Amino acid sequence: MSQNGRRLVGQNGALLRILALIDKVRDLSAPVLIVGESGTGKELIAREIHERGTRAGAAFVPVNCSAIPEPLLESELFGHARGAFTGAHRDKPGLLEEADGGTFFLDEVGDLAPALQAKLLRVLQEREIRRVGETRTRRVNVRFISATHKNLDREIEAGRFREDLLYRLKIIVVEVPPLRDRREDLGPLLRHFARLYGTELARPEVAFDPGALDLLGRYAWPGNVRELQNEVQRAVILCGDDGVIRPEHLSPRLNPEGGPAGGRTLGRFAEAKAEFVRRFLEQALLRCGNNKARAAEELGLSRQGLFKLLKKHRRAGSAGPSGR
Repeated sequence: MSQNGRRLVGQNGALLRILALIDKVRDLSAPVLIVGESGTGKELIAREIHERGTRAGAAFVPVNCSAIPEPLLESELFGHARGAFTGAHRDKPGLLEEADGGTFFLDEVGDLAPALQAKLLRVLQEREIRRVGETRTRRVNVRFISATHKNLDREIEAGRFREDLLYRLKIIVVEVPPLRDRREDLGPLLRHFARLYGTELARPEVAFDPGALDLLGRYAWPGNVRELQNEVQRAVILCGDDGVIRPEHLSPRLNPEGGPAGGRTLGRFAEAKAEFVRRFLEQALLRCGNNKARAAEELGLSRQGLFKLLKKHRRAGSAGPSGR
């Protein structure tokens, strides 16, 4: 949990708007679709909606559509009758029945097979399910929340997703920004996970030294909050009894040189100046979502001028200037 008893950490404007939307929809039965990159916390938002609403006393049942093999998914969702297929030795309720009265969370719904999309559409329309191998229907009272990292409009254009199903799922849409677009939440998230894993390891006073904070702040976090969480957990384990996370405790993707901050300090003035310019450019690109045209405008440079600086100051082994 986090501040004020909620799971979602931070003060970014987009996050605060998500929390306000949760307050509006938590007691409703209307389906919610949560969209965002992998690792942004879509399931946390789904649980927040459930646990703050009138269905909190009933079950929250999550299922990852991409994690269960397609031949098994129908039986998992809808249940089956004894003898419906080889190995069905008894009647078994599905996950939708387990969620009766509560919330059913379909993660990665964009990976749902076409045949199951049709059956899910029927459930959303009729509020009824039929176990595999049965002819009778069963009523279910379920609140549907789904999530995806895919662009479902493009999936529809490609013929991989049903348009009528999307209309049913996206009565309410929650768009979750990537961590690179909510940089002001990096500090609160770092403190939150440091407390969480520090407490687990009896190190309640875990802290970050300036060198580690600098590396953490300059990293782009392509894996979003999940990647940040894993990085902090690893660092807390490695940091030792003094509870101070230093650059050498961070993974190679954040600290390629692997050494302490002192080992990276550039002694000569020209080298220190180049390091400052490099970091300054990287921060500008992070703020602008790697949009070089926008970064050039923010810095008062021409696009070509920015490209020249990036080429001059990029780190060894990094890609050359490209993109927008």
